[in-house]
Amino acid sequence: MGPVELFESVPNFSEGRRREVIDAIASRASAAFVLDTDADPDHNRAVVSLAGFRARVVKGLLGAIGEAVERIDLREHYGVHPRVGAADVVPIIPLGETSLDVCRDLARELGERVWSQLKVPVYFYGHGEGKTLADIRAGRVRPDVGGPDLHPTAGAVCVGARRTLVAFNVILYGYDLIAARALARAMRESADGLRGVQALAFELAGDRVQLSMNLFRVDETTPSDVIAELERRGVAMGAQQVVGLCPAAVATPAADRRLLEGRLASAAASAGAERAGERGGEELTALAARMRREAEELALLAADQDAVLAGAERAAALIRVLHAASITDGEVDAMLDAAARGLRRAVTPATESIYRARIGALDAWLA
Repeated sequence: MGPVELFESVPNFSEGRRREVIDAIASRASAAFVLDTDADPDHNRAVVSLAGFRARVVKGLLGAIGEAVERIDLREHYGVHPRVGAADVVPIIPLGETSLDVCRDLARELGERVWSQLKVPVYFYGHGEGKTLADIRAGRVRPDVGGPDLHPTAGAVCVGARRTLVAFNVILYGYDLIAARALARAMRESADGLRGVQALAFELAGDRVQLSMNLFRVDETTPSDVIAELERRGVAMGAQQVVGLCPAAVATPAADRRLLEGRLASAAASAGAERAGERGGEELTALAARMRREAEELALLAADQDAVLAGAERAAALIRVLHAASITDGEVDAMLDAAARGLRRAVTPATESIYRARIGALDAWLA
């Protein structure tokens, strides 16, 4: 048997205001495991987080992209965020032991099918490609599949493989847009700022100015590192926002209830509840109710050490519970394993020193 290939995708759609459109896109995405939908009316943009094995992810993405193509007309679209398509950016991200090369292969398959089935041109970006999103948005390259003309209402889709990043926004106090743009430039890796940081500044409704960042190498620069750098520069900050989900290992309080691993475990628990309910019987009906409660709680996992450790234990225990009830499969197992291991990595040495027995038991479960 080959390695388990588990994927995440966080497609960005050019609609953040019409709830019925966002809900329809998320509904079509539910052929995969939908982990989160995060809509931003200022950017007029929605991010849907989904996961699963290859076939499920491709099916969910094609459905969601198709719905966006039908419902979003870029000729009528307004928002502060740059975009080239109704389904604007579709990154394919490895989970567990999945490689970036495998993600690129999936991205290529998806791009070909977007063109053949939806007739929307596709740009490939990211790992293994010779172009960036900045190149695409600046009009420096032509579509890789389809085109050269873009779809009249849906534009084009940018598809590519990349590692996990954190989209992190901060409201700035006492900055106008000119000063905020200068700060954004200074923060970027490309300007000898923080490593692994891309940054833009936007003026939002209500006279708010936002520093919007992608932290694309979170092993080198975390949200906490960004906050520390802004404090060092004397920047007065307001609300902090994580867009989409955040890996527990780099989470700050802004990521409360938005932990990637918590949502993976929640989706797996929901799948177990559904299967238990379908099979019926007194014991499985009771288990289904328990799984539904577990799914609700794991989805809202806090970004603190006690919650993270407990979440890792619960995800690991769920693997055994679902196996004992014979209501699991390789995909659900893979999601729970990725969740448990990701949460375990987020446990700090200080927490380990307090809970040595619990950590030892957890590590034995995950061995």
